[in-house]
Amino acid sequence: MSEFDVIVIGGGAAGLMCAIEAGKRGRSVLVLDHAPNIGEKIRISGGGRCNFTNRVISPDNYLSENPRFCVSALRRYGPSDFIALLERYGIAYHERALGQLFCDDSAKQIVDMLLAECLDANVRIQTAATIQSVQKTSDGFSVATSKGAFDSDSLVVATGGRSIPKIGASGFGYDLARQFGLKIVPTRPGLVPLVFDSALLERFRPLSGISLHVVVRCGKAHFAEALLFTHRGISGPAILQVSSYWREGEAIRIDLRPGTDVFSVLKEAKINRPKQQPLTVLSEILPRRLAQIICEPLVAPSALADTPDKVLRVLADAINDWKVVPSGDEGYRVAEVTLGGVDTSEISSKTFEANAVPGLYFIGEVVDVTGHLGGYNFQWAWSSGHAAGQFA
Repeated sequence: MSEFDVIVIGGGAAGLMCAIEAGKRGRSVLVLDHAPNIGEKIRISGGGRCNFTNRVISPDNYLSENPRFCVSALRRYGPSDFIALLERYGIAYHERALGQLFCDDSAKQIVDMLLAECLDANVRIQTAATIQSVQKTSDGFSVATSKGAFDSDSLVVATGGRSIPKIGASGFGYDLARQFGLKIVPTRPGLVPLVFDSALLERFRPLSGISLHVVVRCGKAHFAEALLFTHRGISGPAILQVSSYWREGEAIRIDLRPGTDVFSVLKEAKINRPKQQPLTVLSEILPRRLAQIICEPLVAPSALADTPDKVLRVLADAINDWKVVPSGDEGYRVAEVTLGGVDTSEISSKTFEANAVPGLYFIGEVVDVTGHLGGYNFQWAWSSGHAAGQFA
């Protein structure tokens, strides 16, 4: 039976950051992870280059039952703090659209940096350790694993969510929270492609692979980024973003040509080019295949001069305000994050310690705080891990 001051379950971004900070305080720390390699989600993120943070972070970039819960941790350890750590290790990075920061070379550099920081802080890491049980003891916690049993004063749960089960994601952290009586906000996939029913799919499948800049809306949420038609529905950054707000049965509204009043374009063409067909005009502002699919059920192949304005209005609305009801999403299999998680009312926004269970902490994705696409979820991992590491 080994004894530590802190055991961190989960060797991802949040868990490693917490372990490093606790180790810097002189605490003896053990990180337990069931995977054979540490930081696998970091390695595969951002196409292998890891979108490790964003230049501009605010509570508006996060979804939670308590939208203000994230504020304290993000203020105490923000993007500039993590950037400073990267620069200290000489890791080159670049900025893409909307403030997203990526490694120039490889996400592995970030994993190596975190492992080096763990080494400096005397953090012990045990991989391929399946958790068999966790028990509260009179003076802390006892964790039984496939690699042996370990005791600690503090226990930090950094197990992530259900997203991408092929790399080992599971609901373990939620089960552990329930074991100790904590409430869970129902979970669902986030930042995930949306799929069409058979009728919509038959109509739009020929567009698979076509991408265009759009504005997509769901309720009060709206995003101006790229949409990608797929063989199962729609994806791309704009759709991933809005998927976190979408609920089954709801419509999303898409402007396929933002900044262009399509009805005005059609009306002007009707005056100046009356012999042309609507499809010809729309093919000048949209990919032709998309224009064709939009036109086919709405307007006959006749000249603009013979097309009533009310038909042109319907056609324009199908482009500037396309209402579509997805049949579902691609699920946790490809979702980048998990929405919901440990209810923030159960833990301190300063320390991340469970209110009713002294010494028990929850950080990162397992908590009901989920960021937008663009580096926000990694920043939440760094910020929440750093915060808990000051107290665990």
